[in-house]
Amino acid sequence: MTDIGSPIKIGTKICKNRITMAPTVKFATDDSGLVTDEFVAHYEERAAHGCGLIVVEATCVDKTARLHPTQLGLWNDEQIEGHKKIADAAHKYGALIIPQIHHGGLGTHPECGPLTSPTKVKWNSGFAESEAVEMTKDDIKRTIQNFIDAAVRAQKAGYDGVQLHACHAYLINDFASNVNKREDEYGGSVENKARFGCEIIEGIRKACGEDFIISARISGADPTIEESLEVAECYVKSGCDYLQVSCGIGEFNMMPHDEKLPYNRIAALGVLMHEHFKGRVPVSTVNGFRDVEKVRYMFENDLIDTIDLACGLLADPAFSEAILNDTPYVKCFNCPACGFGPGHSHPCPAMKLRGANEFASWS
Repeated sequence: MTDIGSPIKIGTKICKNRITMAPTVKFATDDSGLVTDEFVAHYEERAAHGCGLIVVEATCVDKTARLHPTQLGLWNDEQIEGHKKIADAAHKYGALIIPQIHHGGLGTHPECGPLTSPTKVKWNSGFAESEAVEMTKDDIKRTIQNFIDAAVRAQKAGYDGVQLHACHAYLINDFASNVNKREDEYGGSVENKARFGCEIIEGIRKACGEDFIISARISGADPTIEESLEVAECYVKSGCDYLQVSCGIGEFNMMPHDEKLPYNRIAALGVLMHEHFKGRVPVSTVNGFRDVEKVRYMFENDLIDTIDLACGLLADPAFSEAILNDTPYVKCFNCPACGFGPGHSHPCPAMKLRGANEFASWS
């Protein structure tokens, strides 16, 4: 049995408890990608209520590769100052905080730039079907450097590290998936498909040093569980400190799962990854954890190192305190609104109950 309130070492940092906030996009900026006061207040409130680690939402490394025209950015130095306000706000309450650095790849919004992919492919990004542009070697090297530069900016802003967005059909995931049909060193074997992510990790480690968390939010089954474990191994060998597990392009709904368990298929991918890496690097799981009992079950049965909370913390930041201290909270209604997709911030019934003046996010 693991104590949810016990500290855990992530890289060289100590996280004060096992509760983490998953990256959930607010789309509260404009074309500039600059941090607004709304972002600062949003993350400060979650830190004030006890989150051990907060992952700031998908923050783009390239203005032409955003998932939405109002996505947060770290693609230029002018954006550093705003991110410093977020980092400082979280640190006041002893929380670790890292931004999720991101390139849209096959999920790029058509108003921001073309779909890019390791290989040419027709793809429906959710906005329209189009043919993705195949990246040249120069494109790959430039994009790797964009990720490294964004991580350096994150470090200058005072963040404790970064998380690579390496799932959900975005660019790093695209390279590791069956979409990748390249025949050079970035395609073919699992090791080659993981090379793009590995070179980003290695470059960040060299630029930012050892005292900087490098996390990867990866798919646990893309295209298979076995191949995802191999990709994760490559990332860890390259210097990744922390694996936060979700899903990718693959048909994870086809994998066997005991529906009697109090966690779903996506969360089960994190459990499998945790079992594989036990004692080597911490692993976090996500999805469907909207009540205290389900969260506690995961730790009472030593199924995971940390747990990423999304909708529950959006509905009420006091959810983390309830898990730790049995205090009251407003429970997420599990309504369909959070699944509307990019650009669809919406009024949340749980937020309304607690009198919040903000909108829920796409998660």
